[in-house]
Amino acid sequence: MSAVAGSDDVSIWKSGVILAVLAAICTALVSFTHKITTVRIAANEQAYLEQSLAPVLAGIPYTNNLSESTIIIELPHQLPGVAPVTVYRVYSDEVPVAALFVVTARDGFTGPIKLLIGIDNTGSITNVRILEHRETPGLGDLIESSKSDWIQQFQKASLATPSRNKWSIKRDGGVFDQLTGASVTPRAIVKAIKETLIYFENNRNTVFPIEEAQPDGSPE
Repeated sequence: MSAVAGSDDVSIWKSGVILAVLAAICTALVSFTHKITTVRIAANEQAYLEQSLAPVLAGIPYTNNLSESTIIIELPHQLPGVAPVTVYRVYSDEVPVAALFVVTARDGFTGPIKLLIGIDNTGSITNVRILEHRETPGLGDLIESSKSDWIQQFQKASLATPSRNKWSIKRDGGVFDQLTGASVTPRAIVKAIKETLIYFENNRNTVFPIEEAQPDGSPE
């Protein structure tokens, strides 16, 4: 009986060792797979981000990783919307060249409109894209770049061109086209873009701290 018991103990011990080895191998494989997958997911997310932001950069050359140059403007702020605002800071060889603001126009016809607004270092609009909206199909949804070229009229506009008192739709005495049959939606977008330009003008050092303004760290 003792010999049999000893044999059983050895078998149990061997089985335990085998299970432990298998568990270690499985853990290593899972860890390795997770690491590879995480890297791949991060790369895919970065590629998608770059692809999404590229139309707003309008051909501006840059050298930084946009996802690593992001800041959050917390409340309270003077930007459109009632939530913290994400800003993608764009650099070329460590020199600031543009900032991309994700803001929300609260007073769209059927609800908030999320915008991506690019502003270059001179204070001019690089481009604007609509990220989210619930505007009426065939009317308000013409703000989308895929459905009309209405949004393109803001490219290269600034607080100087047109003058500030002309930053409104033509129906309100401004210079920007409205959409046929829809004025509330364009009015909300023009207002949001103007507010974002004013914020950037007044808070440039918040977006780009003075020590980042020049490659050598000296103020402009």
